[in-house]
Amino acid sequence: MLKSYRGSCHCGAVHFECQLDLAPVGQRSKPELDGVWWTSSFRCNCSWCAKTRFWKGFARPAGFRVSSGRELLTEYRFDGAEIRHTFCSRCGVHPFATASFEPMGDFVAVNIACLDGVTPEELAAVPITYEDGRNDAWDRPPAVTSYL
Repeated sequence: MLKSYRGSCHCGAVHFECQLDLAPVGQRSKPELDGVWWTSSFRCNCSWCAKTRFWKGFARPAGFRVSSGRELLTEYRFDGAEIRHTFCSRCGVHPFATASFEPMGDFVAVNIACLDGVTPEELAAVPITYEDGRNDAWDRPPAVTSYL
């Protein structure tokens, strides 16, 4: 079920609101667009996700807004510079990233760990898809996922 969430960085300088579907499999609403990105959360072993422990849930841009602290966000890009990784310039937490890829279109990758008020039980029920970004094999999990 698509639901409204609020999130923030560690120091509380950056706040955002988003619409995500974190419901377990079988309880999720039909996504606006086709594709696995809207039916799961993702854990990846690429250099960025592995080092930052980024746990992403995808939101459509219309379902996301920074409610405070936009001026404190710093952007980091690497490799092909296609993804705009953002982080709080005060505490260093990375609450979201934005990009546009075919066939996904425009999206916001929300760091699920930055959502406020989500219970441990809710987090434990969020479906996770593992990606082998280290080997550019985004359509399959890496051989070992327990550390992600």
